[in-house]
Amino acid sequence: MADPLPRSLHDLGFAEIEAELRAAGTSAHHAKALWRALHRENELDLAARDFCRPLKQWVAARVGAGKPFFLDAPEVSSETHSADGLTRKFLLRQRDGQETETVLMGYDGRHTACVSTQAGCAMGCVFCATGQMGFVRHLRPGEIVAQVLHARRVLEATMPGRRLRNLVLMGMGEPLHNYDAVIRALEIISTVRGIGIGPSRISISTVGVVPGILRLAEEGQPYRLAVSLHGSTEEERAALVPASKKWPLAELIAACRSYGEITGKRIFFEWTLIAGKNDSPDTARRLVELLKGIDAHVNLIPLNPTGGFAGTAAAAGVGQEFQRILLGAGIPCTFRQRRGIDVAAGCGMLKAEKVKTRFTI
Repeated sequence: MADPLPRSLHDLGFAEIEAELRAAGTSAHHAKALWRALHRENELDLAARDFCRPLKQWVAARVGAGKPFFLDAPEVSSETHSADGLTRKFLLRQRDGQETETVLMGYDGRHTACVSTQAGCAMGCVFCATGQMGFVRHLRPGEIVAQVLHARRVLEATMPGRRLRNLVLMGMGEPLHNYDAVIRALEIISTVRGIGIGPSRISISTVGVVPGILRLAEEGQPYRLAVSLHGSTEEERAALVPASKKWPLAELIAACRSYGEITGKRIFFEWTLIAGKNDSPDTARRLVELLKGIDAHVNLIPLNPTGGFAGTAAAAGVGQEFQRILLGAGIPCTFRQRRGIDVAAGCGMLKAEKVKTRFTI
């Protein structure tokens, strides 16, 4: 019988690490020190840690090349900085050679990491660079966690004293298409004894995967929900978001209503403003009708350019009129602060080299 494939320690929750220690005859009490090293202190060389003797022996026997466990420590293939110094984009190479992108963004008094949940994306939104590259594979929980740890490591090294306060799952991929791995990763990221980014500071963005939205509600997941809407009629949305053929607009809005009723939480609706496609006053008024009775906040996002889509951003005055109509109807509506456009790190701009491999991780 073949030996089991090695696993990432970053894939494991605290209770699983305790169980692994017990299985090897080591006290589960040492899980606290191991967890702290992994998630609070960003350690990538466990063998160099001054652990107590039993834990040091466990690490020596269990972690490393040819051993049951490894650490997720993606190689930085490239790093680009925006001209204003507020955004860094990292192209991270995973163990199988697949590359994904992670963005670290600075705002007044806070820093936010935007992480990927898949290599590529199966949803195919026509204005999104990730959608244009197609789907390659899901990311494991540890690969998601490792992006946050990398962003925090960079922040601490370059801006001592600054904390990574917010996390958005708005990078490459559809989070609710990789539901189980995403929730496992967020449990690890949000625990107070680990990375410690509170659930209220974590946003899951979905193009409208209805079963995932309902599951978030039914399970009482504490994270913020953002729904990429982009269209006020079936026809308008289908022209931009192919996934609407599987989960029609009416079904999506019904799921959002159910989510609000079950959780009592506000939903953030993302709306990419595209000239001549979804930026008219009539569209804004239809959107008002759609969102009636939902505790909603609309984030307006002027279209960011990508090579695979010929559309253009709505003119500033057109976007302001769109916002005015929503505000006049009592719907909170803001323009998202733009970051990293000059380094293709803005919404819908993330794309990496598509690598297909049979290597199993």
